[in-house]
Amino acid sequence: MTLAKLQGITLSGLSGSLIDIEVDVSNGLPSYSLLGLPDATLSEARERIRAAILNSGFNWPNKKLTVSLSPAWLPKSGSAFDLPIALAILMATAQIEEKRTIGTLFIGELSLEGGLRPIRGLLPMLISAMHHGFQSVIVPQDSYGEAKILKEMNAIALPDLKSVIAYLSGTQTFENPTLIDLKRSERTKDFSEVAGQEEAKFALGVAAAGCHNILLIGAPGTGKTMLAERLPTILPPLTESEAIEVAGIHSIAGKLNPREAISYEPPFISPHHSTTIPALVGGGSNSIKPGACSLAHNGVLFIDEATECSVGILDALRQPMESGAIGISRANQSANYPAKFILVLAANPCPCGKFSGRGRNCECSSHQIRRYLGRLSGPLLDRIDIRIKVEAPTRTELVSESKESSEIVRNRVLNARKIAAERFIGENFKTNSQIPPHLLRTRYRAKREAMSLLNELFDREVISARGYHRILRTAWSISDLSGESSPDRSAIERALNLRTGIDSE
Repeated sequence: MTLAKLQGITLSGLSGSLIDIEVDVSNGLPSYSLLGLPDATLSEARERIRAAILNSGFNWPNKKLTVSLSPAWLPKSGSAFDLPIALAILMATAQIEEKRTIGTLFIGELSLEGGLRPIRGLLPMLISAMHHGFQSVIVPQDSYGEAKILKEMNAIALPDLKSVIAYLSGTQTFENPTLIDLKRSERTKDFSEVAGQEEAKFALGVAAAGCHNILLIGAPGTGKTMLAERLPTILPPLTESEAIEVAGIHSIAGKLNPREAISYEPPFISPHHSTTIPALVGGGSNSIKPGACSLAHNGVLFIDEATECSVGILDALRQPMESGAIGISRANQSANYPAKFILVLAANPCPCGKFSGRGRNCECSSHQIRRYLGRLSGPLLDRIDIRIKVEAPTRTELVSESKESSEIVRNRVLNARKIAAERFIGENFKTNSQIPPHLLRTRYRAKREAMSLLNELFDREVISARGYHRILRTAWSISDLSGESSPDRSAIERALNLRTGIDSE
């Protein structure tokens, strides 16, 4: 037999495409040709595969060897093709039988001695394989924990190429390893640790109820980071499908520990203010990897010292903030990743950080303050629903013990989300921040006096068209927290105050 065929999976974002792996062995000068737009990792696979086959006790063909990956127009990347290419070569040289491989997907990187090494993005590969009709997959032994996240797929974990061939030939049986899941450490942060800051905590509750973006402005040491770090503790836990989607993104980024149990806690991602645009939204030279905004999918993206970010960094978030997804295109490939997150920005009020603080003397001129806060562009601020000034707690607040825990606040948020879910039955969105503008003006209008106030503010050009709709969405979240059927004038006034820091008068 001189021709053999297997299938593999390549990823573009979270979606996978089936790749036909064809191997032809023919007479001619010994050579190895790889066709089908392979990346550098795939082009280097020849030596890995050759050494793995020889060190596993099999023969490398001393003939002309052609490996074709089709469709030819689709770029292929990664080392997950090592195992299926090696098996296809052994099939083409009649060292194993083709019928043993039918209906099974093979994924894994080969070491020089023939061992199977784990690869990035295994979980989304398995999800794609299942959608394409595969029910059985052979994976590296160290990746078994990740493979078992997808319960519908029959995952067989093997340590090396020799074991794979022994399994396929039926000469030896293998048992999957016994997993001892390392439980994730429980969150130790709690809202009860925050002294004072009642307005800021209320604002975070509104943000959690409706998935609204929030800006915290205050002097150093007033508790901005402390508040932001506790926002995930009041968010509802992820559903199983949401948790698997988040785990898939982290798998592609190489940040998923297969030995840890899958987490149902919303992720909290906090990139440094010196981060780059590719690190924030995704990218890369060889393969397109998810950025911080995708790693924060279904969770919180927190950027401290937001005014210290380089020009254009934060504005790169404007598109995913609107669409809930990020599309990245390069010369020869493109990828799309989900990016539905709550953005939390924290900033000092001025370069010295003392402006508007209690009992503090600011050393900055009005021009310096305007220039400093001007680093947050108008289009970005227009997409932030809640802006809160965080003041330092008083001595009385520091010693007070009447503080709500995260559990109490989370229960309120869960109840508000439940009210919203019942209201949005039949819609293609779940939270108030996702209500389309045309529905806010029709099906989900506020009460008459509330709409009159909004229309008046819009006519006076106090708010923009985007602000008009965002205030309405925030008012719906405030109403859900208070148990009201729809926003009234007081809810609109509270939402306006949270957005602009001004009252309606």
